[in-house]
Amino acid sequence: MNAAAIAALSRAGVAVEVVAQTGSTNADLLARAGTLAAPLLLMAEHQSAGRGRAGRSWLSSPEGSLTFSLAWRFDGGPQALLGLPLAVGVALADTLGTLGQQVQLKWPNDVLKDGDKLAGILIETQAAPGGGTWTVIGIGLNLLMPDEMEAQLGRSAAGMPWLARMDRDALMAALLDGLADCLREFAMRGFAAFSARWNLRHAWQGETVVLLDGGVVRHEGRAAGVDDSGRLLLDTDEGRITVMAGDVSLRVKA
Repeated sequence: MNAAAIAALSRAGVAVEVVAQTGSTNADLLARAGTLAAPLLLMAEHQSAGRGRAGRSWLSSPEGSLTFSLAWRFDGGPQALLGLPLAVGVALADTLGTLGQQVQLKWPNDVLKDGDKLAGILIETQAAPGGGTWTVIGIGLNLLMPDEMEAQLGRSAAGMPWLARMDRDALMAALLDGLADCLREFAMRGFAAFSARWNLRHAWQGETVVLLDGGVVRHEGRAAGVDDSGRLLLDTDEGRITVMAGDVSLRVKA
């Protein structure tokens, strides 16, 4: 990967850095957030301590995945960022769609292909000096999923072999452009600008699902998409409820 080539191929106007290896690109950018003056994309050829949602590890390989984080400053506080992980999912799905790869979305922050996880999104925030919020958007995208990696995961996962053959700098530039467009639109209009597109790609629309908190079932019902704040709509026996993203896991009922 070449930082200058990615920046030249992109129209986003975002600075790009590429490192051979690091622990976590999210952790690196969070540590630098207080000194950043503009958005920054940090890519790692290999992450040794990549993180997913709820403290889970994100396994990756230099040959088979893209791992990167984008630091972006928003004017408001964290409350203004409701629904941002879902909007980022829409941006990834739209960009992959333009590259001929159709995907689905799972609440609150996963991209699926043929029912298996293709990409994960982790968003962390930090107050910006002088006001506003630095948001670090970490993304892990599988391109190849060898059997040994699935064995480590203990479950099936998706890959995109066709994209693995694409020039990596051009692929990264396309993803950066889609993300930058998304974040600028989100800053102006919030998640309401993305909710209809998210619902069109909702992988589990109409499926019976359960919400787990610490392994305990908290709710069960039919998934009915999301509202304009990014809350999950769940049709239960007692009526429709809304669920905020938090320390809960969503599963299709067995």
